[in-house]
Amino acid sequence: MKKIGILFLTLFLNLNLSYSQTESEIDSLLTGISETENSKGIIKTEQAEKIKEFGEKSLIVLAEFFTDSTLTKVKSDCHNRNLTKGEIAIIIADRIEGIPYFTVFRIQNCTLTFCENNPNRVEYYLGGNNEIIQERYMD
Repeated sequence: MKKIGILFLTLFLNLNLSYSQTESEIDSLLTGISETENSKGIIKTEQAEKIKEFGEKSLIVLAEFFTDSTLTKVKSDCHNRNLTKGEIAIIIADRIEGIPYFTVFRIQNCTLTFCENNPNRVEYYLGGNNEIIQERYMD
């Protein structure tokens, strides 16, 4: 019985440590992406590729960053302003698994007229209340 308890404790600690490592690693990668000049280049960065390699397991961690309002150097031509770290996390999450726009943002552009030549389809929808977006996304 004692061996089983030690086994569960070890597994539990390993899961917690690996989760926090992933969170800090994703935070570091998002910070690296924050140095990109234009939002069109976000998905082409080495850091974005690394986050995408984590796959679906990174989505929960990325969602935690949705509300990060830290202003970055990334310029959005769609909104004529710089993006926040949270908005970059939303763009990366959308590239890993498409966000159901109507469910999360409560609007949908049915004409498919997104920002000209911008590979980040979700960028069109950014600029709302990221706390609500995070809540809807997590649901």
